[in-house]
Amino acid sequence: MRMSPYALALLIPASAAAQHYQTDFPAEEFKARHARVFEQIGANAVAVVQGVSQTEGFTLPRQHNTFYYLCGIETPGAYLLLDGRTKTVTIYLPPRNARLEAAEGRVLSAEDADLVKRIAGVDDVKPMTAMTEGTWPLVPAAGAGARGGRGAAAAAIYAEFSPPENLGQSRGELVAAEVTRANDFWDGSPTRQRRFVELLRTRHPRADVRNLNPILDELRSIKSSREIAMIRRASQLAGLGVMEAMRSTEPGVTEYQLDAAAHYVFKVNDARLEGYRSITATGTVNISNMHYFRNTTTLKDGDLVLMDYAPDYRYYVSDIGRVFPVNGKYTPWQRELLQFVLEYHKAVMTRVRPGVTPMQIRQEAATAMEAVFARTKFSKPIYEKAARTLVETGGGVFSHTVGMAVHDVGSYAGAPLKPGQVFSIDPQLRVPEENLYLRYEDTIVVTNSGFENFTDFLPMELDDMERLVLENGVVQKVPPTPEGAIPKRRR
Repeated sequence: MRMSPYALALLIPASAAAQHYQTDFPAEEFKARHARVFEQIGANAVAVVQGVSQTEGFTLPRQHNTFYYLCGIETPGAYLLLDGRTKTVTIYLPPRNARLEAAEGRVLSAEDADLVKRIAGVDDVKPMTAMTEGTWPLVPAAGAGARGGRGAAAAAIYAEFSPPENLGQSRGELVAAEVTRANDFWDGSPTRQRRFVELLRTRHPRADVRNLNPILDELRSIKSSREIAMIRRASQLAGLGVMEAMRSTEPGVTEYQLDAAAHYVFKVNDARLEGYRSITATGTVNISNMHYFRNTTTLKDGDLVLMDYAPDYRYYVSDIGRVFPVNGKYTPWQRELLQFVLEYHKAVMTRVRPGVTPMQIRQEAATAMEAVFARTKFSKPIYEKAARTLVETGGGVFSHTVGMAVHDVGSYAGAPLKPGQVFSIDPQLRVPEENLYLRYEDTIVVTNSGFENFTDFLPMELDDMERLVLENGVVQKVPPTPEGAIPKRRR
């Protein structure tokens, strides 16, 4: 008997014991990333990366993306030093906290030097007290000779100028929050990252403190085969989650219940975190709020649901979206507009390949869409106008990069596409006269010969989505329990 992808996903065995360090990336991959950083910073510079601080409560400690990308170590309070003068990498870790470990379990510390070297590809592991030297991070370079003597040119120090991403965070949103805080008359406090840069400049007045972010952004923009595997798995779980939400859709169900259906699929498949907060919107008003998040509305017969949701799977995410009918049947106008968006989505995605620019692909797709315009009978002039605008402008079809963050760092839009680039295809049609906002979104990777759509199993055709909505999902199989249904204990 052939099993569904959902059933197969549930067969993945759980870990037999708690694992306190990552095993998804080998030391060799981290060493290759270190070598590429050394190539960029030169032979008279160091790069220092600040890890996440200790959590301020009972939240799962998730490392900053950049720090994890360079070493895979998740211990809060860690620092990483890449010394271009000696081509060596040192990680600084806090001492073992026996009291914390007794409560929460093992955490890698400075006492685990041999293990950390083996899994992170670093040359040395030191306690954080070694960072109190007056010359840190410009520690004397062994064998540097006259380069380190009096009168020698001060080495450059590379550090991140932008706030690092963490769970559910992307740089654009972090920078916007930083600006808001800076403009707050009663706050104005700098971010931890900005304070770190200020301290580097204060304590090393002769050194040139430079921005490390452009170098790391460029490295992260091309995904390795192991990174692609992680994004593929995140995408699979995102697709399976949205499918379960579709099955659970019917009038009377709430947005948060669809959210719960998808989240169950994520967690039962070892994706314990969200890549971003769930966008589960029903009704024209909610859907038109592009990043709607309240998820409190009850689904009504005749309305649509827009769902955009994906997990954080071991530091990698995805980004997908579908629009489906609450009652399992699109109305004529809903089908008319969504079918056109789907046709444009296909016209663009199927032409993705290395060596051509997104603009070239858009031009090719626009030419192909003339045949679609010729056979489409629009029920209203404003619908045809919206469709023309979508094709002429692209409607955001070549959207943001995807990777360790849902709006990942790095860019791809202004140059020929390269294998390993990951981004979302997300055409968005707007009819402002009726406050309509409709879209299809998939995350893809450019390959040597074309592209891979990570969620090609997720229903895309309108008929297929209608059929899936008519099935029963986890919300019907395990419905919510009213307060009055809880039996009272007899005394």
